[in-house]
Amino acid sequence: MSDTLWKGRDDASEMGDTRRLFQIVRTDPAGYGAGDAVLLGFASDAGVRRNHGRPGASRGPEAIRRMLANLPTHDLERFWDVGDVVCEGDLLETAQQAQARKVSAVLAAGALPVTLGGGHEVAWASFQGLAGHLAEEGGAPPRILIVNLDAHFDLRTSRPGSSGTPFDQILEYGRNHGLPIRYACLGVSPVGNTRGLYDHARALDVFYVEDMDMQERHLAERLRQIDALLAEADLVYLTIDLDVLPAGVAPGVSAPSALGVPLSVVEACALAVKRSGKLRLADIAEMNPDHDIDHHTARAAARLAWHLLRP
Repeated sequence: MSDTLWKGRDDASEMGDTRRLFQIVRTDPAGYGAGDAVLLGFASDAGVRRNHGRPGASRGPEAIRRMLANLPTHDLERFWDVGDVVCEGDLLETAQQAQARKVSAVLAAGALPVTLGGGHEVAWASFQGLAGHLAEEGGAPPRILIVNLDAHFDLRTSRPGSSGTPFDQILEYGRNHGLPIRYACLGVSPVGNTRGLYDHARALDVFYVEDMDMQERHLAERLRQIDALLAEADLVYLTIDLDVLPAGVAPGVSAPSALGVPLSVVEACALAVKRSGKLRLADIAEMNPDHDIDHHTARAAARLAWHLLRP
């Protein structure tokens, strides 16, 4: 990760607090602790390729950082960027294991890992980091809620894993290790998922809401449902696939959405999770700068990341 990504406008000659994120980011690999937010990148196209999607997501973390750099700090005093794990060729499992170790280290310090992808195969890496950390902590297994804002279930059962399999891999892990996991997928597109995937989701007791029921007029009811899910969980993993957004807002993804969920709704749902006090890790996936238009997708991703980084 190059420090040259973190640059922006200097308004020091103006009144008040004019700092922007590039002026408070810390890029040393250590020093963060309880309550800090830590950015990690997962530069991978391997899972998207395996899932027959449009490659280009490996440059997603860089594109999001460039848009983040110039955003104002407001009440954020510091955060860390510990760089990227880069997936070389098709060595996806190796990269996921390396990413999991970084996530686990951040969690062990009591900090919040916010990962920038990369394809949604990052979710299996993030979860492995959480699982590794929980194993080291010991004690009774916590009730885990995964909130995925996504146009796709990503519950494919084929192996090896891809950007389409991470939540099936996660739920399989939970069954095999006695770890109670509830999976909620919000924004599912009926034209982006086969009948077989719907059937599999129901068999796994997945809580899901389709995109046409995730519009502005539905927000109050969706937030009530999220609160009910949160009440039954001990900790939450939040993951946002940018293809949940409308194609006009997020063209730079592997599979753009014809309808999608408004950014305001996605943001409100993410903030509800954050404000619960149960959020332990988060990631933003599928940013593909090769197909972005005037940085629309990167700006939307940066806005979401900005909310997650703030206290």
